[in-house]
Amino acid sequence: MVPRSKREELDAAWRALAGYQSVEGWRTISVATGDTCLLLAGRHFPGNEETLLVGFTSIRIPPAEQLPLGSGFLVSKVDIGGEGAGYTWIALRRQRAGNPELFGMMADDVVMTLERQRVADQDRLFHVFISRIRAWQEFMRRGSNEILGPEAEVGLFGELSFMHELLGVGLPARFVVDAWQGPLDGMQDFAFGTGAIEVKSSVSPQSFPARIGTLDQLDDSLIRPLFLAAVRLEINPSGKALPDFIHETRGLLETEPLALADFDSRLLHVGYLDAAAEHHTRCFIRTGIRLLPVTDNFPRLIRANVAIEIRKVRYEIDLDLILSGDVALTDALEQLGVI
Repeated sequence: MVPRSKREELDAAWRALAGYQSVEGWRTISVATGDTCLLLAGRHFPGNEETLLVGFTSIRIPPAEQLPLGSGFLVSKVDIGGEGAGYTWIALRRQRAGNPELFGMMADDVVMTLERQRVADQDRLFHVFISRIRAWQEFMRRGSNEILGPEAEVGLFGELSFMHELLGVGLPARFVVDAWQGPLDGMQDFAFGTGAIEVKSSVSPQSFPARIGTLDQLDDSLIRPLFLAAVRLEINPSGKALPDFIHETRGLLETEPLALADFDSRLLHVGYLDAAAEHHTRCFIRTGIRLLPVTDNFPRLIRANVAIEIRKVRYEIDLDLILSGDVALTDALEQLGVI
């Protein structure tokens, strides 16, 4: 189940406001009234660019140069006057060269992110707002095409499946989401203190190819203890599609609004958009999971066992050929000092 969208309401409001071109100043239409902030669709004339206005009752705003500025949008403090008195207004505004379609997707996503929050602390809510825009900033910087490729789809499903395992043993939602560092370009997918767990996923029925992209990823001299989680998936119509699995994961996090907001931002960092959910139709069933300790006997390439002249490597390990050494998740978490 994909979260409802405000996109049509935003587009309708912006179309209605476009007719005020001869009047200078702000024109707005409410798109949401929450317990902690107000959300308005707006246009400022004579510029006439689409804007999402977020009204806070009391926040500490950083200097203008510290606010996000991305490909085709900017964030700034504004004064809308009139009924907006008493609120501090932050404008997410499309720049003239910005893509209207992509900006509309971003504004819709920001509205949904804020509506999912149930926090009374205005500064925390502002943090959620800014963090989400920074995630979009990174998404645009990477030039994502709005749809995860097949391999990335499998990888994300596997990481979320492992996240469910961590939540299932009783780890707090905020702790688990904070540990999920893969989307933020972490060397391993989950970082716990001085240790980590790297997650590899495969839909191959005959072998388990795990692709390793650097000499550091499986080097336990850099981070210890280190584990590799192998999540085997099967493409099966009776399974779950990625958008449904993401919705289920959000349900596990809903009691921790800040954890949920950080989770959503990480999804954007990996290139997943709710707006593209209809394109992710493959359904998966998890058929197995193994947790392997990465120690001296583990088959891998690291800086200590390759020639000094070799600077970069990409290689593949068949994890099905590693027949022993599995550990239970609780044992691994004890070694990591988590439980």
